[in-house]
Amino acid sequence: QVQFVESGGGLVQPGGSLRLSCAISGSTFSIGAMGWYRQAPGKQRELVASITGGGDSNYALSDRFTVSRDSAKKTVYLQMVSLKPDDTAVYYCHPPGLAFLPWGQGTQVTVSS
Repeated sequence: QVQFVESGGGLVQPGGSLRLSCAISGSTFSIGAMGWYRQAPGKQRELVASITGGGDSNYALSDRFTVSRDSAKKTVYLQMVSLKPDDTAVYYCHPPGLAFLPWGQGTQVTVSS
């Protein structure tokens, strides 16, 4: 069973930066592309950024977000800069299109002064 464990969230002031990490464990042979998603209270979950199995970023909601991966460490990262209050949400990592795999607990990002 594959598991996704997100970390790195926290409270940050507007304009600040955070780097989120996603550790992938278990039966990872089927995992290629990965995505970062977020869900704010009362809103639907949305895709924030995605990266191919080969390490190429192929989508970003904003140019303030940069996704990368270290395949040797089975870890995917999301670098976020110039954070805004609207970025406040729980952030998750998950492979796009593989809805049958379980979601992790996510990591809370709160942008507030």
